[in-house]
Amino acid sequence: MEQTFLMVKPDGVQRGLVGEIVRRFERKGLKLVAAKLLQVSREQAEKHYEEHYGKDFYDRLIQFITSGPVFAMVWEGDRAIALTRAMIGKTDALEAAPGTIRSDFAVHTNLNLIHGSDSPESAAREIANYFAQDEIVSYEKTVQPWI
Repeated sequence: MEQTFLMVKPDGVQRGLVGEIVRRFERKGLKLVAAKLLQVSREQAEKHYEEHYGKDFYDRLIQFITSGPVFAMVWEGDRAIALTRAMIGKTDALEAAPGTIRSDFAVHTNLNLIHGSDSPESAAREIANYFAQDEIVSYEKTVQPWI
């Protein structure tokens, strides 16, 4: 099983969309193994966006992600990274496919509600940035043992 990191960003938390977003991943059959509401520190934000360091939008990313609480999550499932990214949709809400989270709820590229890991390496780095190993719960889904 693959793990991925997802984060409902400050705009999604403030708009009250955490439950709707979590519901979509649960209904898809993914397994939630860690979740918490938190205020991202500057240090966490810099680590999260390290690949964008030096770009003209870097400071705006840091300011936005630290502007309010986020809902950080770890999800598990077969091909979880590709599956969750397909459900999230493209970064630009106007380019996101109908039925994706961003198409349905995002209003602007800068207010696109949710972050999802784009590779196993990113997922591992992002999970470690927001969760201690003992905060991730391992369990079997007894209602879906074949998944």
